[in-house]
Amino acid sequence: MMLKITINGLDIEVEKGITVFEAAEQAGIYIPPLCHHPDLPTFGGCRICMVDADGKIVTACRAPVKDGMIVKTDTEEVRKVRLTNVELILASHNKDCQGCSRNNSCRLQEVSAFVGINQDRMRKIRRSVEAVKPDDSNPFFHRDFTRCILCGICIRTCEEINGVAAIDFAFRGFHTRVSVLGDKPLKDSKCESCGECLVRCPTGALYLAKPALVEREVESVCTYCGVGCGVKIGVRGDRVIKVDGNRDNPVNRGDLCVKGRFGFDFINHPERLKKPKIKKDGIFVEATWDEALDFIADKMHDIKAKHGADALGAISSARCSNEENYLFQKIFRALGTNNVDHCARL
Repeated sequence: MMLKITINGLDIEVEKGITVFEAAEQAGIYIPPLCHHPDLPTFGGCRICMVDADGKIVTACRAPVKDGMIVKTDTEEVRKVRLTNVELILASHNKDCQGCSRNNSCRLQEVSAFVGINQDRMRKIRRSVEAVKPDDSNPFFHRDFTRCILCGICIRTCEEINGVAAIDFAFRGFHTRVSVLGDKPLKDSKCESCGECLVRCPTGALYLAKPALVEREVESVCTYCGVGCGVKIGVRGDRVIKVDGNRDNPVNRGDLCVKGRFGFDFINHPERLKKPKIKKDGIFVEATWDEALDFIADKMHDIKAKHGADALGAISSARCSNEENYLFQKIFRALGTNNVDHCARL
């Protein structure tokens, strides 16, 4: 069912059941968000997306559209509410934006500029940042509590997308922060280090342990198992420095596990094998693929001739496609053995 509403004088038709925020997005009208994320249900915690709907100030991400509704996103009252709420966040926020890993890609910076925070207003805001030591226990990403805006995106991601619920809001009032059970280091919690909270964090509260500013991205498929998750490989020079999930891939829609997101250091390892090697006179020497495959085929035929087909065995890999694994087992059944196994069974 379609409803007719008006946003900033623009008449549009939208589906029944969506929110004012979603309707504005469809119309190309910007409403500043902080706690909103398209992967998660609405939360309405930051109160930055306030708008005037039929004369009442409402939270756009929570307010459903109504037929004939008149929405104004930039009235004097709306601007005042947004400005006050952003100032309350900045009053206890780390002021060092230049040293932040999310500088120039931070949603709080974007929203602050949009609502009118400038140098003069920043000087008037009381700076009372609580001194909380960063949590650098996790080998892949760290937590800086002084940059957290308590939007809850990381908490909801961990619970609603991953089903792990390793973190939640802890303590009260001014001391409220995101914590694990018992306020332990992240490495001592049930966190799986998947990094899904990291990629959704709107500020520098969560940041990579190793900075990764990429030159270009290459689409590929994760090699760790047979699921076939789509990845975007971040490259700088001739090195892989970052891996992100591909949101356009229907297999994983951007989600990755800890191996897929962070287990890529082997690619750059100086001892990584890039060509086949055959042992000659007790020393491994580089060979072509044709030489290596001929060597393997000769060895398998020799073993079969001397000891029988059941002396042969084969272990396939979950990193291969189904078609490749099918052909692999066909080769060994053609040699006369059923001794075929697969690492995914373990």
